[in-house]
Amino acid sequence: MMSTESDKPVTVNYFLEPGYIFLATKPAIISGVLGSCVSVCLYDRKRKIGGMNHFQLPYAREKGLATAIYGNAAIVMLIRMMTSDGSKIKHLEAQILGGAYNPGISQKNIGQENIKVARRILAEKRISVVSEDVGGEKGRKIVFNTNTNEVAVIKVDRLRKGDWYPYESDR
Repeated sequence: MMSTESDKPVTVNYFLEPGYIFLATKPAIISGVLGSCVSVCLYDRKRKIGGMNHFQLPYAREKGLATAIYGNAAIVMLIRMMTSDGSKIKHLEAQILGGAYNPGISQKNIGQENIKVARRILAEKRISVVSEDVGGEKGRKIVFNTNTNEVAVIKVDRLRKGDWYPYESDR
């Protein structure tokens, strides 16, 4: 029986917290929980690898504050990490997830601003957005397979910390 790239076993399960970026060098499952936050999943079609960020706010206005909590830093850094690892921009494609708005929590729609910054930077870098699950009022639990570029999205009314491994209370 022949094996294919997608038959590679997943070797890493990684839960991505806000303000972090993960680039998989071997097949991995990256999961996260998003409310107004946004995650950009980048995938190299040729190399069959991917990475994901998880940012809370759209812009760091001061250069010294440009961390992965901010979309304008997190997206550029994920692209840089992938190209430094050998990916070419022409082989990258993106999926944008998250950016919900809950008027009961905030008067300002930060989620929409996060979505806009992701779309803008990816367009500027000429990276095709092949899928989006953004906006609305529901939070999302997401699971990204870096080997196949598959994303599972579960929309929920209430995000619970204990919903993800390592499981904690409130499950």
